[in-house]
Amino acid sequence: MTHLTDASEALFRRSAESLVEGGSSPSRGPATYGAHPIFMREASGSRVVDVDGNEYVDWMMAYGCLPLGHAHPAVTAAVREAAGTGAHFATATEVELDVAERIRSLVPGVEKVRFANTGTESMMAVLRLVRGYTGRPRFIKFEGHYHGWYDDYLANAHPRPPASLGHRHDPVKVAESSGLGRHALDDTVVVPWNDLEAVERALANHPGRIAAVVTEGIMANMGVIPPEPGYLEGLRELTRAYDVLLVLDETVTGFRIGRGGCQARYRVEADLVSFGKGLGAGLPVAAFGGRGDIMEALAWGGVLHYGTQNGSRIGLHAARANLDALSAEGGAAVEHAWTIGESLRQGLQEALDEAGVPARVQGVGPMLQVLFTGADAIRDYRDYCAHVDAERYRRFALALFGRGVYTTPSAALHWMASAAHTMEDVGRTLEAVRAVLREGEFAG
Repeated sequence: MTHLTDASEALFRRSAESLVEGGSSPSRGPATYGAHPIFMREASGSRVVDVDGNEYVDWMMAYGCLPLGHAHPAVTAAVREAAGTGAHFATATEVELDVAERIRSLVPGVEKVRFANTGTESMMAVLRLVRGYTGRPRFIKFEGHYHGWYDDYLANAHPRPPASLGHRHDPVKVAESSGLGRHALDDTVVVPWNDLEAVERALANHPGRIAAVVTEGIMANMGVIPPEPGYLEGLRELTRAYDVLLVLDETVTGFRIGRGGCQARYRVEADLVSFGKGLGAGLPVAAFGGRGDIMEALAWGGVLHYGTQNGSRIGLHAARANLDALSAEGGAAVEHAWTIGESLRQGLQEALDEAGVPARVQGVGPMLQVLFTGADAIRDYRDYCAHVDAERYRRFALALFGRGVYTTPSAALHWMASAAHTMEDVGRTLEAVRAVLREGEFAG
């Protein structure tokens, strides 16, 4: 199969002159993609086409922003309608109310909603809100969880050598960036995930000082790591016992793992929940919501949260169409994505086993990742750091590009099935995977 990327390479050389690392995020640059990223030109449904004319089955789906796939007709029609009647008013609009009502109807425990633009912005506001509402400065943040690039969250969010992590009873808190405020992480309490004893120990060690426990429902920044049975329910019990708020960050999982997100799937009700990627169907729309008494602290004179672009009109038109399509026919689109994701996960594991390649394909429904490891499972950040061969996975993913399959080259991220994917896409992908596994370093 011929896979030429001359036009992408030329564009990267040009972009390196004007953009840091040739792009707008490190995850899109050479640190992840090697010599140069692939420049995409257009997409529809489950397929994406690059500037050289190569077509791929897309399992990245804009890092999870596209639960319906690319250019869904209802979403594109909604965007056209909104753009033709005014981009943004920065005032009250009916569509803002419509989307808020839909979120309230779908997500357990959400009584009031506030819109933002990105998952990072939403989680910044949530942290200020829990501190303002409780009058307490500290919060518990889990190893390996990523809640955006805000200073107070930027600890222990990316893979590191296991020896640098310290004992799990007393994790070494490692800043993820230069330039953080001098005291940004002072009130960040870092704890291993999937370990209720560790959480209770942290709560007991900081009596009356913890405002909230902040968690993802499914760990999504170290591949895909599901919660252990009863873990999220245990977090809810512990936070109630210690009079601490529970915050569920559903930036990645919201409206993708299910219409009601992880709260509905795992039957656990958080005090506050944040949404991002899957809400706006590719447009920058985020939201957070929860108990009415907590959210009311945002009222004028309380906890400050401004934003000219909050409730962006075009984005909310896309979000409304997205939520309606995901809810149609009893959530058939989400069920289809689950079927595709589970079929792909099982097929990938079978292909790896047949080839004798030590790897585990972990996933929950539409979210999955190939983890090159001899371990029987990866259960937390420390398992990932100790046992996953991320560089081997990167070579595997880049080899798939040449066979018409596009997914993240980062083992810490994951593959994403959408409502647009088909069993034909699964078959084509598994054929490409088997071809790669017969070649070079992967050949038995």
